[in-house]
Amino acid sequence: MSKELICRLNGISKIFPGVRALDNVSFDIYSGEVHAVVGENGAGKSTLMNILSGVYPAEEGTVEFEGREVHFKEPKEAQEAGIAMIHQELSLAQHMTAAENVYIGRMPKKGIMIDRAKMYKDTQDFLDELGIDYISPKAIVKNLSVSEQQLLEIVKAMSFRSKMLIMDEPTASLTEGEIKFLLKIVDNLRKNGVAILYISHKLEEIMEIADKITVLRDGKHIDTREKKDMDEQTMINLMVGREFDQSAHREFMSDYETRKPILEVEHLSDARGRVKDVSFKLYEGEVLGLTGLVGAGRSELLETIFGAHMKTAGTIKLDGKEVKIKNTEDAINHGMALIPEGRKIQGLFLKMSVEDNMTMVYLKRLKSTLGLLNKNKVKGIADEYVDKLNVKTPSLQQCVNNLSGGNQQKTIVARWLMNGPKILFMDEPTHGIDIGAKSEIYHIIDDLAKEGVSVVLLSSEMPEVLSLCDRIMVMHHGELRGVLGHDEADQVKIMSYTLDSAANDAKESQTA
Repeated sequence: MSKELICRLNGISKIFPGVRALDNVSFDIYSGEVHAVVGENGAGKSTLMNILSGVYPAEEGTVEFEGREVHFKEPKEAQEAGIAMIHQELSLAQHMTAAENVYIGRMPKKGIMIDRAKMYKDTQDFLDELGIDYISPKAIVKNLSVSEQQLLEIVKAMSFRSKMLIMDEPTASLTEGEIKFLLKIVDNLRKNGVAILYISHKLEEIMEIADKITVLRDGKHIDTREKKDMDEQTMINLMVGREFDQSAHREFMSDYETRKPILEVEHLSDARGRVKDVSFKLYEGEVLGLTGLVGAGRSELLETIFGAHMKTAGTIKLDGKEVKIKNTEDAINHGMALIPEGRKIQGLFLKMSVEDNMTMVYLKRLKSTLGLLNKNKVKGIADEYVDKLNVKTPSLQQCVNNLSGGNQQKTIVARWLMNGPKILFMDEPTHGIDIGAKSEIYHIIDDLAKEGVSVVLLSSEMPEVLSLCDRIMVMHHGELRGVLGHDEADQVKIMSYTLDSAANDAKESQTA
């Protein structure tokens, strides 16, 4: 199908209090084309997409869609015109079913009644189309994992069968296999003439799927090029305005025989059946990777150890001694910390300040002998970690919701580092943050390991796991399929452990 101009942006500008989020941005979008928009957090990508989808009006400039100027007052108007958007942040109604979320505001009717049978069937068809039939249309959304909720957002957007689909970090919570499948769907949409605006921090993904690439920096349009005229390094340099090296550099652990395990998990199973007879050891100062497909039980394993879920079997040992962890407070008291996957849902109090979000776990230590809070100490420790982690914020009293994704993540990291953990569980710590913030998180992980902190890094990004981790654990259907040393690990071996056809005896070395 021929590519025809479907959308033209003419001099789009948007101003928020204290910041010019977009400054005279112009470029064209064609049907049957995947047009990637890249840039660091704060570059204006999401703001631009929100203008296109009717969330915000532009202060200056015009949007032309299918040859006519449009001024959407709300997302419903954009959807009716043929523009649908998958937002970066989850926007699902937590107490409704998956199907109700997909068809919210437009549920099919049978007379005056909602035709639930049709709604469930149509939702199931979309789930089947995406290859995620393990999610039931009748499932209550709050019972789904963050990754499953992200997949449901994609189903919801796909159900509009739009002429232009905006995808803002659609694969941020997905694993390699699921990303490949989604990119096939994107390719099919392109072949059917759908225009796709695609935002992602995963540059290798952009190079695989995009036809054109537009770079934004500090709200300005820097360049638009055909993919053939762009490579990853050029893209990065345009995004940050300088030569940039994003690779992780670590000295990997090789002296296991001289180190003692700080954490030993033996035959652990959880009450929900998502963790099944898992055993492993974590060594002092080690960065231990944890990967596998979404639904493999990775987050549930960390949450069960941390006391967020009940275990039904197994033991947990710290420094060789068995400990009883009945809740998260027990885990914290034993020197554990958990940075959750859902930054805005599970990790932050969005209406509270940066200072309050940072210090809430550490507050007990900051109280005076009379039980009063020492405000000078609170500010002092918060200032220290803002400097230490390079958190970019106008002030400690800034609402944390106003920070970029990377700085929000560093705020959560600061909260737990204040507590001086011996063991830090990190669940997708670079999910949805830009390359500069990723590099800073990588340096934090390396510094922690050098200081003797043991890190379990759950990540769906293979390059991240392979470049950062001393060993890599691979889970599948709640079981630990294998543990690979850094020297032997590669993407093929890791993926082989995630397949149903992998041999049952693939658990060799799992307790090494």
